[in-house]
Amino acid sequence: MTKLAPKTLAKRIVKIAWSKKAENIVLLDLKKISSMTDYFLVCSAGSDVQARVIAEAIIESLEDSGIKCSVEGLGASHWILIDCYCVVVHIFLPEVREFYGLERLWGDAKREEFSDDE
Repeated sequence: MTKLAPKTLAKRIVKIAWSKKAENIVLLDLKKISSMTDYFLVCSAGSDVQARVIAEAIIESLEDSGIKCSVEGLGASHWILIDCYCVVVHIFLPEVREFYGLERLWGDAKREEFSDDE
């Protein structure tokens, strides 16, 4: 299993998500406020199909590097969760993201937003 620093892994996932046109990518640093993971990476997809494409690209790239992840929600694709232990990726349809409000729930977390020129 390949070992990457959590922030390095998160940045790699951001690049993969951008390559598949993910929107509103936000990285929440949970290291100081939770013991469950170091980072939440939250992004939006315009459709169920796009959400699956983003998730599959992330999963495939990480598996190719020897990084194993657990995946939930790939079938329904309204909210796909990819748990890479130190980084947990949440891919949402916009209305589902708004409903669950992870960014509000984890409002104390340091927040980093990414634009498409990164």
